[in-house]
Amino acid sequence: MILLIDAGNTRVKWGLFGDGVWQGEGALEHARVDELGAIAQGCAGITRVFGSNVAGSDVADAIAHALHGHAPAPEWLRSSAACCGVRNAYDQPGQLGTDRWAALIGARALHPAACLVVSAGTATTIDILAADGLFRGGVILPGEHLMRRSLARDTAQLPFADGRFVDAPRNTADAIASGCVNAQAGAVERMFRHIAHETGALCLLSGGGADMLANALDIPFRHVDNLVLKGLAVAATQPDTP
Repeated sequence: MILLIDAGNTRVKWGLFGDGVWQGEGALEHARVDELGAIAQGCAGITRVFGSNVAGSDVADAIAHALHGHAPAPEWLRSSAACCGVRNAYDQPGQLGTDRWAALIGARALHPAACLVVSAGTATTIDILAADGLFRGGVILPGEHLMRRSLARDTAQLPFADGRFVDAPRNTADAIASGCVNAQAGAVERMFRHIAHETGALCLLSGGGADMLANALDIPFRHVDNLVLKGLAVAATQPDTP
């Protein structure tokens, strides 16, 4: 059994994968990563720990400490020029975030045609994956929550708004919430233009903000939970993982 770890900017997601089947999954705030030890201790037969870490060395060290004595030392995915049917056109392939790389690998395994790989989290990433497996490039923007927080922090009269997404807002809270959602959806729909003409083109949507974003999109999409973990499972079980 493999323990897969997606250490993101806000949370650490984990999943147990064995014999082609998901046998458990969950998420922990950074301050609670020590609980991974108990999770591993309760799951006999973990032969490998494999993950993506964009949260920094302190989180990686905390994960390794939590698992010590209960599971093998973590191995971390590295972005490369090619892996599992995906080719990386980044100017410097190793600089691509490993969460994006894992999501692209997962997307390639799930959808054989061109797709837009979107992760809506603390940051929103929007990546173009061609039908032949070429990662053509992508964009990064602040997530919807960060957008709202920046308005509250850097303006004198705009609050941190807990409004609703509506077509034509008539109060400040809804205006802020709707503006931030529209900014996210507009970026996704604009990037989708790169592949919209291709047969079977689809947006694969993942991340904590996926439900919010899905309500605003006017393109074909599929909501995929834990796309990074799914990509890690592919990378961990195929022989060409670097």
